[in-house]
Amino acid sequence: MNDEVLLSIRSVTKKFGGFTAVDNLSFDLSAGVIGGLIGPNGAGKTTLFDALAGNLNVDGGAIYLSGMPIHTLSPHRICRTGLSRTFQIPRPFPEMSVLENVMMVPMGQSGETFWNNWLQPGKVAREEIAARERAEDIIEFCGLTRVRGDQAGTLSGGQLKLLELARVMMADPKIILLDEPAAGVNPSLMVTLVDKIKALNEQGFTFLIIEHNMDMVMSICDPIMVMAQGSLLYSGNAKGARNDPKVLDAYLGGLP
Repeated sequence: MNDEVLLSIRSVTKKFGGFTAVDNLSFDLSAGVIGGLIGPNGAGKTTLFDALAGNLNVDGGAIYLSGMPIHTLSPHRICRTGLSRTFQIPRPFPEMSVLENVMMVPMGQSGETFWNNWLQPGKVAREEIAARERAEDIIEFCGLTRVRGDQAGTLSGGQLKLLELARVMMADPKIILLDEPAAGVNPSLMVTLVDKIKALNEQGFTFLIIEHNMDMVMSICDPIMVMAQGSLLYSGNAKGARNDPKVLDAYLGGLP
């Protein structure tokens, strides 16, 4: 962890008709941290993630990544700037293999341009080999080598979460947004997933995690931001969250 502000959210507001899902929200996230974003259902957490990733346009405020405004960019351009996200319900290509799903991620490959396959076949082939080698390394890191050739649609819930992680790693992001990574994951794969997040963080990856599993949040996340009714209720460490009366009243209900 260092003091460099990587993600800066400034007075962000998002409305749906007369309902304000995110209400004048502001916080900073430093590079190198595993940040936790918690709160009751309907607090606005996923709406905020959708805005950060460019899936929703904000109605007010601004979002900066490494000092660059990203709130007006399209999702693929935001991904290029270094922000990648997973979803609460994984969205792989179900009939493609694990390896193919991971290899689909890199953008700007020469082979994406139709005529390059004839005009620059050597360059296209070299890029594909490099992408395959990187994908194989990431799949091995995520513990998915045994199922690398299996269709993504046949994977368990925990394996799908690991595949989601592998896919965002392939984009080589500065920050990874994880939307409920523990949901639907059995205890053994949960331990694996947490270990992978910690290992990636040690390698310099920054995380912001939405999660309802309080044991996970309290054990690996610092800082922790608590949202309620679209607003920021608390920002600080796990100990402070456990003891903050507003957090306990609004959400945790006397977390032991």
